[in-house]
Amino acid sequence: MLNAPALLISLALASTPRPGVDFDTQIIPLLTKAGCNSGACHGAAVGRGGFRLSLFGSNPSLDYERIVHELEGRRINLARPVESLLIEKPTEQISHEGGTRFDFEGPQAALLVEWIRAGAPRLQRRELEKLEISPREVRFTQPEQSQPLRVVAHFSDSTQEDVTGVTVLTSTDEGAVRVGPQGDVQVLRRGLHTVMLRYLDQVEAVRVLLPYTEETASTGLPESDNFIDEEIVATLAELQIPLSPAADDAELLRRTYLDLTGRLPTPEEVKAWLADDSPDRHARLVDRLLASDAFVDYWTLWWAQLLRVESQSLQKEGARTYHAWLREQVAANRPVDEMVRELLLATGDSYEQGPANFFRVAAGPRERAEFLSEALLGTRLRCANCHDHPLDRWTQDDYHGLAAILARLDGGRVVELTERGEVTHPRTGEPALPRIPGERFLDEPASALPELADWLVSADNDSFARSIVNRVWQRTMGRGLVEPVDDLRATNPPTHPELLDRLARNFLENGCDLRRTIRRIVTSEAYARSSRPLPGNAADSSFYSHAIERPLPPEVLADAITDVTGVAETYGGEPAGTRAVALFDGRAESQTLDVLGRCVRTESCEPEPAAGDLSRTLHLINGPLLNERLRDPEGRLHRLLAEGRSDQEILSEFYLRALSRYPTDAERQQWLDRFADLAGSERSAAWEDFVWALLCSREFGMRR
Repeated sequence: MLNAPALLISLALASTPRPGVDFDTQIIPLLTKAGCNSGACHGAAVGRGGFRLSLFGSNPSLDYERIVHELEGRRINLARPVESLLIEKPTEQISHEGGTRFDFEGPQAALLVEWIRAGAPRLQRRELEKLEISPREVRFTQPEQSQPLRVVAHFSDSTQEDVTGVTVLTSTDEGAVRVGPQGDVQVLRRGLHTVMLRYLDQVEAVRVLLPYTEETASTGLPESDNFIDEEIVATLAELQIPLSPAADDAELLRRTYLDLTGRLPTPEEVKAWLADDSPDRHARLVDRLLASDAFVDYWTLWWAQLLRVESQSLQKEGARTYHAWLREQVAANRPVDEMVRELLLATGDSYEQGPANFFRVAAGPRERAEFLSEALLGTRLRCANCHDHPLDRWTQDDYHGLAAILARLDGGRVVELTERGEVTHPRTGEPALPRIPGERFLDEPASALPELADWLVSADNDSFARSIVNRVWQRTMGRGLVEPVDDLRATNPPTHPELLDRLARNFLENGCDLRRTIRRIVTSEAYARSSRPLPGNAADSSFYSHAIERPLPPEVLADAITDVTGVAETYGGEPAGTRAVALFDGRAESQTLDVLGRCVRTESCEPEPAAGDLSRTLHLINGPLLNERLRDPEGRLHRLLAEGRSDQEILSEFYLRALSRYPTDAERQQWLDRFADLAGSERSAAWEDFVWALLCSREFGMRR
């Protein structure tokens, strides 16, 4: 005899006839919503309690087999559906380690009973085609306000269904946005936030916006015709965040030199800049620096770090040849798509053919697939190794299919394509089929790598262009429009979606010209903004109401210390005078670079060292890195003292070299008063303390 709740369920089902329950599109979402197939429960790699499901229902066929047929079908009871383990466990009619997942008298249990009573079939009568989410962006005016979301699924059989109740909604910051069990979103903190939605294999994001202030902030209109300023100002107006004013002359000059060349301007260059009052002087400066050898050195370093050029995996011969080839590409301003295509297809002796080293930085085909996807697509494909990506569209077929394309590469000193090479798909135990990620399987292994190269740099593959411009934006503006820069996905949306799209389109329309993209960014009003926040925008770290301060990269800081002190660093066996930014090997011998926290390029070099890094700070304050150079009789300070230069001259010289500006009146008077009555060794020691203080200052060590 049925118990009372079971009888209620049966009566409810009898009064509401409907088409047969579809396992793939109705039962799987129910289990996902209940958390049954999450990584913390039965979706774990080894399952829970002897029961294993695919993560988030990524493999319905496997899940059906384990629910209906595994263990001789003990998980369902066709004769007494309400007594099935699939119902009694999650409703805690019997003990369940995972606790109560849904109500025994609720609609979830009713749906499961209906499906089991019909014989627990797998109908496969429809597939999900798209999700319709409303609203796509939620805007609030006050904290604590709430708004319900509605999710409608469109299926291949032309049916539609409100699936809000079985869609998993998750706040990326529960301290900012709270998501209710029925899909209502409540905002708790001001700003721009994200709610993730998951239904079957589709993952989407909804933006939740609460302006930073209740009053309309005055952002003004952009003074340039650069679309970057149009997008930045529009977002700031939407968030009601005021703009900081333009940077002063010294700040903008120093910033532009550091971002484009990785070096400080000389005193002569500072003086010429300050004496020039023409309205186009910054644009002319940018053009001159983009055409300089220093730009080539610094942006070759950017490529070398991105592509992990170092001697452990490539040997010194390979690393040197690779670096030289990259420098040639930057110097020639070669289109990035052409350059990348050559990297993917290059073969030959890697000690002689620079691009042949591209895949040698990774040990095997799976590692190559992960490296390629992160470096060139800004995608963490590695998450799809053991299961379909939980937060993105990538599947195990994509991961192992890409690895299968790269399995035929022999990555020794002489790189060549071999006749054989395969990877085993962990789900099937069979060789994985070559596959363009997210696109199609490939029939001809011999042509797979060229097809991959064509697809990767194609204008139809928006991931490539978006990844490149997002990395350039991070390098010049201090943070990516998407952070981390190697994690582009729908559930990690850009702060400025339309701006990222426009930058990517512009990059493609201009023939993948890296210099033109850099120029567009650094000639914008957004780039030229002061780093000094206003009371109304001090909390903004993402929307560019003011410039973002960040520590100088280790190589740049090492060269800056050399330029100010006049005492050069020697890097292993490299020629005297070699700059840190020009080193071909991320492992070049250098205690200075080790102390400053360099990336040795065996893994991704993001993020760069954080401000306030304790080890770096302590070595600067009380280590030989600065002290030995300041005491060096051949260094700049002691040469100026030996030449009999006045205190005023020495003071201005070091301010111009270190900070790209003259001292203020107050600073000048403070230091001159201190040196006024000193002579001999006391004066020398005091000047050493002065230069030490300058080099340890926040202003010197930061790009502002």
